Amino acid sequence: MDIALIIIGFLLCLIGIIGSFLPVLPGPFTAWIGLLILHFTDAIPQNWTFLGITLAISILVWVLDYIVPALGTKKFGGTKYGMIGSSIGLITGLIFMGPFGIIIGPFAGAFIGEIIRNSSDSSQALKAAFGSFIGFLAGTFIKFIVSVGFTILYVREVIEHWGTLF
Repeated sequence: MDIALIIIGFLLCLIGIIGSFLPVLPGPFTAWIGLLILHFTDAIPQNWTFLGITLAISILVWVLDYIVPALGTKKFGGTKYGMIGSSIGLITGLIFMGPFGIIIGPFAGAFIGEIIRNSSDSSQALKAAFGSFIGFLAGTFIKFIVSVGFTILYVREVIEHWGTLF
């Protein structure tokens, strides 16, 4: 049973890293669930302080994921249309352009969203789209770093208790 939990936990950590780029998956929280499952094995002692701190980090990053793009958009004069367009552009870009769409999609989506809101000022829409894009990249970077960090902690725990696991 421990081996199944270890595999499931590791897969959740990997899904957490992928979820850092996709707005539909809560990346750091998914990776944290992988850490939680690891601590349900008999070989890994339950460390509630460790789990509590990492949970607090994942919740903080989840909250920041909503604040950082909004700050980027607001700083460059964007609106909610740009933020929504950025998210839609990410999903559309990923579907139609693959990994390259992660970069181009949010920018194009934010630009289109701002044009829909105010079609007369394309330079302002471009500036707001850039701000939305920068905010999106900052939020994605934070989620990616935390998810990778959780995965590293996961692997470290497994390595430390390797003898008792197998």
